[in-house]
Amino acid sequence: MKIGAQYSHLNGFEWIQYHQKELWTEILDVIDNIKAEDFRTKVSKEKTMKGKKLFSPIDLNKKFEKELETLGWAESRTSYWVTDDYDLITKTLLLPASDQKALIEKEGKAPIRSYNQTDFMKSRIAIEVQFGKYSFIAYDLFVKHLAFYVGNSIEVGVEILPMKSMQSEMSSGPGYYEGALYDLARQGRGVPAVPLVLIGIEP
Repeated sequence: MKIGAQYSHLNGFEWIQYHQKELWTEILDVIDNIKAEDFRTKVSKEKTMKGKKLFSPIDLNKKFEKELETLGWAESRTSYWVTDDYDLITKTLLLPASDQKALIEKEGKAPIRSYNQTDFMKSRIAIEVQFGKYSFIAYDLFVKHLAFYVGNSIEVGVEILPMKSMQSEMSSGPGYYEGALYDLARQGRGVPAVPLVLIGIEP
């Protein structure tokens, strides 16, 4: 496969090039090593494409997982505590999880344990490979990567998505690079407040 397009948000790409250039090379190698046609394994049952062989998001995800884990990229979680008081939440956001819970309890509120999980992390870079539904992309960009950044676990989030040309060869539902890029652009230059690299891939 290859990169069809990419976008650097808040200098995410530039940070990687300066601080972790070898990890960018790893990402490129993983993409290059995957032959998309090997994963045209899903036979469509949809009315408009019945019987057509499509790219399988599940199989593609598994291949990316195998390639990245071989290079030492691993799942990571960040835990935090929430409650029903907005002002209290703003006070706890930047605190360690144990201090968040203590402050919420001190204010007489009930702390609720929560977490965010990212599929692949290495040397303060998080990668999400997203062939799922469009809403999952927005969650990655505006919630997941941001949570790890605010929690001081990462410096950059990388989102790998199919280009529209590839997504059209999948069953309906998955999002695509061009749509995610539009969502970023319409939020304005500083939102979300986390450096990102958006990568659109194609066969």
